[in-house]
Amino acid sequence: MSNVKIRDIRAILTEPSPGARFTVVKIETTEPGLYGLGCASLRTRPKAVKAAIDDYLRPFLIGKDVADIEDIWQSAYVSSYWRSGPILNNALSGVDEALWDIKGKMAGMPVYDLIGGKAREAAAVYAHASASTVEEVEDQALGFIEEGYHHVRVQVATPGFATYGASGGEARDRDPQDGPNWITTKTAPADDRYAYAQRAGVFEPKPYMRSAVALLERMRSNIGWKVELLHDVHERLPTILAVDFAKEVEPFKLFFLEDLLPPHETAWFERVREQCSTPLSIGEIFNNPLEIVPLIHGRLIDFVRTRLSPIGGITPARKYAAMAELMGVRTAFQGPGNVSPVGQSAHLQLDLNISNFGVQEEAIYNDLTKEMFPGSPEIRDGFMWSNGEPGLGIDINEELAAKYPHNEEGGGHFDNVRRADGTVVRP
Repeated sequence: MSNVKIRDIRAILTEPSPGARFTVVKIETTEPGLYGLGCASLRTRPKAVKAAIDDYLRPFLIGKDVADIEDIWQSAYVSSYWRSGPILNNALSGVDEALWDIKGKMAGMPVYDLIGGKAREAAAVYAHASASTVEEVEDQALGFIEEGYHHVRVQVATPGFATYGASGGEARDRDPQDGPNWITTKTAPADDRYAYAQRAGVFEPKPYMRSAVALLERMRSNIGWKVELLHDVHERLPTILAVDFAKEVEPFKLFFLEDLLPPHETAWFERVREQCSTPLSIGEIFNNPLEIVPLIHGRLIDFVRTRLSPIGGITPARKYAAMAELMGVRTAFQGPGNVSPVGQSAHLQLDLNISNFGVQEEAIYNDLTKEMFPGSPEIRDGFMWSNGEPGLGIDINEELAAKYPHNEEGGGHFDNVRRADGTVVRP
């Protein structure tokens, strides 16, 4: 026991740029001046996460010894009886990461040293090249290569249709999980789905498949093999078309094909493995530990794409990574622009330590965000670097954060995309 107790827990909500709705947990201790930070950011349900922290975790955890991270995680995880939901897991993640931050500060070393030290000097990140035309995507990718990136995710708009990760004319679509980097759509009234489809464009599988294949052909033809290419399907294809698409992109030797299937149809990964060797990744939408276990055990995926906050923080993520290592599966933690710098710092601690690291999604923060979170990880030459400071190596300027509260206009739902007949398209 450390004899240092949890004195108070607070949720800090701030939005330093549009769409970057951060929820940061601050644990204050009985040791004067000693506190820790953790990320509990869930862009679409921040008030629910804050309530879980303030109303339930705070009274449950005050007075507990900050050294007992494993016991605190296990007891808090089952304290609601029902568990593994995204609200409670994000709240728990904020607590867990803050406790690791405290433990590192008490030991005088970064978290990656606490858990075994560095396996690498920096973590490779992948950039996002996305535009309305293949020419624009190619230009962006070449720019990233010149900057030193070795991994680039490529997405292109499908003319006349809604497309994930890129805009094209009247058909605009984006992923709210990616934060402020994408062009947003207007939201139709809930009872006016056909008007929504007419205004924002519709998603159809085969036009998307053709545009994506054309993009990858262009990239390999003109850029060659100078860079690892990634592509995100975003689970929008019917199962048999998903299998066909994985086969069709096999010649382009992707670093990975992301979210080919939704969580409830992952048994189809067996069919994909039977047909081709395209590397597969999934996990950003998972929050129950059991969801990914059969995929790792069956060696049906190549990369675990979980984000630390929805699975409960550093403590469970270490176990995910250890299991994946034994099965030859690598990590590719999700880290877009709506993960706070605190959360990205937590990702980096594991990225530097684990032997089966694959790649880290990059988050680009504006100057205001960096000022608000001194010690934010630095990205240069296509890699993310730690500052080597104790704990997570990051702090928060609470006075500045208070000046940028969450925007209450919208943002409480994931934008719907629909087929031509009005059917909702996942996700």
